[in-house]
Amino acid sequence: MIDADAFAALLCDWCLEPASGDQVLVSTTTLAAPLAVALHRALLGRGAWALLRLAPLGLESDFFELASDAQLDGFAPFELVEARSVDAALRIDAPANVRQLAGIDPARISRAALARRPIQEARLARRWCGTLWPTSALAQQAGMSDREYAAFVVRALFLDRPDPVDAWRELSAHQQRLVERLSGAREVRIEGEGTDLRLRVEGRTWINSDGRRNMPSGEVFTGPHESSAEGTIRFTVPSNQRGAEVVGVELTFRAGAVVAARADRGEDYLQAALARDPGARLLGELGIGTNPGIDRATGSTLLDEKIAGTVHLALGRSYPETGGANASALHWDLICDLRAGGQLSADGEAIVRDGTIAGEGDGTSQPLAP
Repeated sequence: MIDADAFAALLCDWCLEPASGDQVLVSTTTLAAPLAVALHRALLGRGAWALLRLAPLGLESDFFELASDAQLDGFAPFELVEARSVDAALRIDAPANVRQLAGIDPARISRAALARRPIQEARLARRWCGTLWPTSALAQQAGMSDREYAAFVVRALFLDRPDPVDAWRELSAHQQRLVERLSGAREVRIEGEGTDLRLRVEGRTWINSDGRRNMPSGEVFTGPHESSAEGTIRFTVPSNQRGAEVVGVELTFRAGAVVAARADRGEDYLQAALARDPGARLLGELGIGTNPGIDRATGSTLLDEKIAGTVHLALGRSYPETGGANASALHWDLICDLRAGGQLSADGEAIVRDGTIAGEGDGTSQPLAP
């Protein structure tokens, strides 16, 4: 099992960095109570206030099944007040059933997401972090036993290292070298089976995502030019979105926008997501996974997009810090695995080849993390 106190210390000391008097909002389900209790102790020990929001299981499906039109297209005003008032927010994913929303009309989910954009933007304007707590549902989704999955998450969090914060510091330094390598790039090309896509990135900022906002993390990312995507990409890692499993997504882009889209499974959800708003057909993010503790797909995007040797693209909203300008209620990360034969190159130079970082000028390869 995970040591909840060690996990809470990592979240406080590396991710949230609460100051005395800070109000920290912690949102999760009752299944993550051990971590929530440990966070309460850890935040009190640092002089901060822990605002715990532990939701009973099933509330989300009840909302989408029972909400009126006014409730789907609005939100409780206090939620926006709270989002604007706290100093930091932590969301802990701890589901009892990853298919809880599988029977919900995707259009209802899209309406609610669009209506709640002000809350989303208010939270993103504060310090924030997303993480997860192992549950039987997540273990089952990953095809692992509860014990095996918990051990997997421990490795992904670097909680198996003597000093987890120092391990994240080392990964941060490694990723910074990759950021520096990419910072002058003009064009990125992704190639693989069923994939040949070009993106312009000149003038955009590459971000070192080292666990401070997503834990676990392990990626570098940027926002491609909104009108630049040309070509086709096939996403080989399944995606679980709001209880809908979407598999084998293939997108074709022209002048930056999706002009053709299909999926082997979950195509209804894909088409509803693309129709959410005008920005949903554009790309908001390009990322490269680097986490050596995440070596297989689990069905959780938070983990899977960090797999060392993968690349992911997000449909929808850009992160402003990258220079991206796309606005959308959607931000959906889709993952392409390059480990079995694929390449990401920048201005013709291989950066990731067959799951490793290509050596600079000597034809060698380097591990994706220390």
